[in-house]
Amino acid sequence: MDTSPVTALLDIIDDGRWDDLPSVLAPQCVIERPGAEPLVGLARIERFYRHERPVAAGRHTVERLLADAEAAACWGTFSGTDRDGRAVAARFADTYLLEGGRISRRTTYLHGPAH
Repeated sequence: MDTSPVTALLDIIDDGRWDDLPSVLAPQCVIERPGAEPLVGLARIERFYRHERPVAAGRHTVERLLADAEAAACWGTFSGTDRDGRAVAARFADTYLLEGGRISRRTTYLHGPAH
């Protein structure tokens, strides 16, 4: 079982387990996504995933993950469906800052349409 906060976060997102976000995100976590204002703090991040995210369902497939105690990076593919049932797919690369075993910042870079 992989216990990386990065893969744990992606599993939480893919499974829609929003109540588990505090287990991997620091209270003042910042998530940066292409073309959008940063999401700051757990409450804002949870609201985005529960109510605003254009993706209805999908799965991240991590091709590679590099990490130490303070930072991580991963890349891979995402495929899923949007809220209108259309297929979405993109390659992604994420960078992370870690504090106390939790993610304090996630920056996502996409190759393909933003989700």
